[in-house]
Amino acid sequence: MASPQLFSPLAIGGLTLPNRIVISPMCQYSADGEGSMTDWHTIHLGQLALSGAGLLIIEASAVAAAGRITPGDVGLYSDANEQAMARTLASVRAHSPMPIGIQLGHAGRKASCQAPWEGGKQLGLEDGGWETLAPSATPYQDDQRPPQAMTLDDIDTLKADFVAAAQRAARLGFDLIELHAAHGYLLHQFLSPLSNQRDDAYGGSLENRMRLILEIFEAVREVFPADKPVGIRISGSDWVEGGWDLAQSVALAQALDARGCSFIDCSGGGLDPRQTLDVGPSYQVPFARRMKQEVAMPVIAVGLITEPEQAEGIVFSGDADAVALARGMLFDPRWPWHAAAKLGASVHAPKQYLRSQPHTLKGLFG
Repeated sequence: MASPQLFSPLAIGGLTLPNRIVISPMCQYSADGEGSMTDWHTIHLGQLALSGAGLLIIEASAVAAAGRITPGDVGLYSDANEQAMARTLASVRAHSPMPIGIQLGHAGRKASCQAPWEGGKQLGLEDGGWETLAPSATPYQDDQRPPQAMTLDDIDTLKADFVAAAQRAARLGFDLIELHAAHGYLLHQFLSPLSNQRDDAYGGSLENRMRLILEIFEAVREVFPADKPVGIRISGSDWVEGGWDLAQSVALAQALDARGCSFIDCSGGGLDPRQTLDVGPSYQVPFARRMKQEVAMPVIAVGLITEPEQAEGIVFSGDADAVALARGMLFDPRWPWHAAAKLGASVHAPKQYLRSQPHTLKGLFG
């Protein structure tokens, strides 16, 4: 029986993953109010780091305080943020060899909101909210206060914030950086003509709308260790007529590929509440399939990937080089173990758990 492709190694730049299962960044909205990690993150990331996946990417970490989705979002913009993250990483790394990456982002006009379990609505300025930034003064929803259209000085500050966060990530020893340009957050807002109505060098043509991401990628790539990957997560489409679409995504991916981007993670939507899509198993995999035809860098697929055979089929068929799971990993933090058992593969487990190996699966833990 051939070994499953899902459990074969994957090289991403100078980093080799032991298998092709990626744990997606998942916001926890549980930072201390100043963007610093808490004990929750040690518990949450610790259990995921024992799962046997090939890579763990921690949640979207804001590069500026105003870039947090909620007051409980993690940030990497202060010494206190960096020190708290260092403590969490030290605890996790002491018990897991899993590579760990970080997603860096800025929420733009989707910032200053309640946590989802509180309703998720925009916070008023009198309720602890703050003024938001965007390419243009167009709110995400009509009932929200408009964001401030970014000046060129604001754009320069944003680029410097990404660089500073990347430098902190390098000091923390992260194995990988993923830039968050998906789900309607600030970098995605610059890409889409629905949210970007600028008439300067950062708006209008596709070349201009891509400019900020390309500049930020190049600046981050310059300050992060050359042997460590810097990649990107994008939304392949806004799923709204006249918005960002797959053809434009291909152009962006090719421009990033030419600049040495290490990988692309293909998600979708999140920019406009008018989006229309049919959600079902593997519903975003077609984005990854197209990218595999257009770029040389590794491609990661997402989108209701829940079953081992489904994930194996995506990788085996060449639709993507790896699959990323988010909610599925929260529901089953041992998903890679169960996938290995189902597919006849071996997976890493901590020595403290070796005796949990079922007696019918003698090779499961290697």
